[in-house]
Amino acid sequence: MKQLSPALQAHLESGATTLAWCWRIVRRDGVVLGFTDHDLDLTFDGTTFEAAAGMTASEIRDSVGLSVDNLSVESALSSAFLSDHDLAAGFYDDAKIEIWRVNWMDTSQRVLMRSGSIGEVRRAGHAFSAEIRGLSHYLQQPHGRLYQYTCDANLGDSRCGIDLTAPAYRADVVISTITSLRQFSVTGATAYASDWFTRGLCRVVSGANVGTAIEIKRHTSDGALVTIELWQPLAELPIPGDALVVTAGCDKSFETCTARFSNASNFRGFPHMPGNDYITSVARPGDPANNGSALFKSISTATASP
Repeated sequence: MKQLSPALQAHLESGATTLAWCWRIVRRDGVVLGFTDHDLDLTFDGTTFEAAAGMTASEIRDSVGLSVDNLSVESALSSAFLSDHDLAAGFYDDAKIEIWRVNWMDTSQRVLMRSGSIGEVRRAGHAFSAEIRGLSHYLQQPHGRLYQYTCDANLGDSRCGIDLTAPAYRADVVISTITSLRQFSVTGATAYASDWFTRGLCRVVSGANVGTAIEIKRHTSDGALVTIELWQPLAELPIPGDALVVTAGCDKSFETCTARFSNASNFRGFPHMPGNDYITSVARPGDPANNGSALFKSISTATASP
């Protein structure tokens, strides 16, 4: 149930209201934006809500239970703060959003109607449509550790422990030639073997795509020719001279953790657990693989591993 202030309650009961919708968005990079469907800018809680941004929202529905309540917001890229580049760069992915009902004659009379995060964003020309997901959306995401062969840590995080700022795992490169929005050649990484940066991260630090971070699909090195291919295209076509930072990748296997990073003590998977093929196998006389010794060995090895 929404708790209304006495002043707002009296305004609603007056029969002649001056109400507007306001949206506050906190992007992944910390930038706070405000928009309103009123014809003048509104300000409260330290945020200025820009007028005439062309934003319209579908009806808000609340349901009982833990199902995710969704609505959509549509707008044109007409605001100085809404750019096609920022949408493509992922700054609005899972951004926090608040939807307020406000008396534009007195913005102290307001009520928070919905809070959540931005989900799927669809673009068509100079317009976009964003899905707004309720907070119960996070209850449907897995949390905790996964019992699996591969590591569930992110390379470089506190559980992994690898320092990605070390020269062995990081390179400052410059684009030399461009094949497409996803593929280009770089200079400054000839000391690294092919696939060293595959599954790693590419961060753009200068040029039209500055601030963009995309996972690397493939890294090849053939003498002086070093090629980087990304999983997703950049929002703008880069130019020779744009600077990038690329970091090493990991396929989450125990072999890679040991051979490439010498980090077996921090491996967060379970490489010695029995697989489905062993569990469904049938014991046969004289077969040492099915007399229990192999399972005992696997359990003993896994117990000794971190």
